Amino acid sequence: MWDELTGILPNYLILLCTLLSFLVPYVIYKVNQKLHEYGDPPWKHSRYEENKNKKT
Repeated sequence: MWDELTGILPNYLILLCTLLSFLVPYVIYKVNQKLHEYGDPPWKHSRYEENKNKKT
């Protein structure tokens, strides 16, 4: 089955799809981290927990 697929697709297309299969999830992961960094409520940040423990 793989021989049929690789025979149809040009080599550059296989390499492009391989590269995209890594880059797309990685970019989504990084964007998600940034969104959580700026969008999470204060009680979800570790800095909030550290400050809370110092006060008590």
